Amino acid sequence: MIRTFRYRITALAVLPLFLQGCIIDSSNGASVSPPAPPASVSPQDALATATPIKHVVVIFGENRSFDHYFGTYPNATNPLGEPNFTAAAGTPTPNNLVSANLLTNNPNFTNTANGAGAANPFRLDPTQAATADQNHAYTAEQQAYDHGSADLFPEYTGHATTGGVGAFGTTGQVMGYFDGNTITALWNYAQHFAMSDNAYTDTYGPSTPGALEVIGGQTNGMTNIATTKAPFTLAAYSYYINDGQGGLTLINDVDPAYDPCSSTANNIMMTGKNIGDLLNAKGITWGGFTGGFNLTATNANGTTGCQRSTYSGVVGQIVPDYMPHHMWFQYYKTTANPTHARPSSVAAIGYTMESNSQTADPANHQYGMNDFFAAVEAGNYPSVSYLKAPMYQDGHPGYSDPLDEQAFVTKVVNFLQQQPDWKNTVVIITWDDSDGWYDHAYTAPTSASYDSQADQVNGSGLCGTGSTTQPQLPGVSGLPVNGRCGPGTRIPLIIISPWAKPNYVSHVPISLSSVARFIEDNWLGSQRLGGGSWDATAGSMMDLFNFSGSGNIPALYLDPTVGKVLNAAPAGSATPVSY
Repeated sequence: MIRTFRYRITALAVLPLFLQGCIIDSSNGASVSPPAPPASVSPQDALATATPIKHVVVIFGENRSFDHYFGTYPNATNPLGEPNFTAAAGTPTPNNLVSANLLTNNPNFTNTANGAGAANPFRLDPTQAATADQNHAYTAEQQAYDHGSADLFPEYTGHATTGGVGAFGTTGQVMGYFDGNTITALWNYAQHFAMSDNAYTDTYGPSTPGALEVIGGQTNGMTNIATTKAPFTLAAYSYYINDGQGGLTLINDVDPAYDPCSSTANNIMMTGKNIGDLLNAKGITWGGFTGGFNLTATNANGTTGCQRSTYSGVVGQIVPDYMPHHMWFQYYKTTANPTHARPSSVAAIGYTMESNSQTADPANHQYGMNDFFAAVEAGNYPSVSYLKAPMYQDGHPGYSDPLDEQAFVTKVVNFLQQQPDWKNTVVIITWDDSDGWYDHAYTAPTSASYDSQADQVNGSGLCGTGSTTQPQLPGVSGLPVNGRCGPGTRIPLIIISPWAKPNYVSHVPISLSSVARFIEDNWLGSQRLGGGSWDATAGSMMDLFNFSGSGNIPALYLDPTVGKVLNAAPAGSATPVSY
């Protein structure tokens, strides 16, 4: 008798389970059923991987630069009345404002072109957690870097917020940074586990390009489904340019088409592949989990559907839960769930097919945030999970903040550390873009672009020098295209895992596409997406891990409110969080 499997997966993925599931009687060729395998071995854990990691969880935050969050790490000010952070002896100093000697006499202060916004970097305290959203458009960020001098941030990316101290009420607010007295949890995670001080977005620009880069490594191949916009010019903002080969490249934010919560005036779809396509082809479970995605749920304030919202006391306003232009997988026909259909069951989460069926699961790997907690608790922990917090907790300046962001991150990590599979999990915390916040680190373009309007980092119409050593990279058609100017801005990246190098700062150059590369290297034999994706050239994240060790870094439980270290898991942290 051959056992019937609950899910349709590829022959390659099924074979090891099949061989465990039946024994051939050599006397007559018949198969007989052996005792059931131990229940503790899940299908995900049974998959062959290049490392001990069996589960990757990507927490994808919004709009923070490395210097903005780690500019004085590991030294916090520690004033009375604020959460304390004192670094352990031997904690390394990364490439930041302190090590680069840029806290005083900063070029953004001495450059008179910044006008009244000229400022040195200055500390933001927990009472200033709610800031303005800075200008983080593709072109504005290039202009702020000013040929690599990084001295025109107030002029081009600075936005003001009234009140506060220092330059808080001017365009110089863009020079502000937080320390371990505000983003206490992130500093504790960085010290206990590992972080990179050399991680970048693949291109300049805002959320949507970053969301595509972390799953697909490609911003070319855009198709307008509905638009009121012409290609970008310096006089007229737009979200795309002509790529120079008869196609289009995305450079700024726009909603995915066919999503009921999207703009009906301007929306797009992308061609090419993303990491979900490769995982589907190998029968590996995965999902995108987003706060507010479940339109059938009703919040405590009575909101439902696309209008679900939550009040944040930190920013002092009601914030929608769901933002369409942050939704990685909704931009691709193969991985979109345009109606926000619910999964057929908790057992089907992560799978392409419904449980006990050959019918495609209606959710198509796109779920609400509660579905992630439910699946993990039920023992159906996907191999790969991308998490996007509800908007008030995603960290985006203007409607979110570091304190609300900290609450989400710590609740997820506290929950996962109590699961049986924590021993083979890595949580990757990174951000989609820098929001235009000042970061001193500039990397000369290795992916050139020469759009006469959008590209400005090395001069008018220039991202790169035009030399053969700085070529335009190929788009989805294989031809060199405009609009892929990068690396872009430096962002934080932290890994939390028993297999991390403890209290370690990696200097190996990586980018958002390195996340997709890690997944490919771990599960897919280093298969690449093709179509010009940056995953083929992105740096490896392996330097952040110690796979030759024992994988026994102890769990670190943090208080969700103030980020301080706890002696044990907080009450209720092992139960799903309501989103």
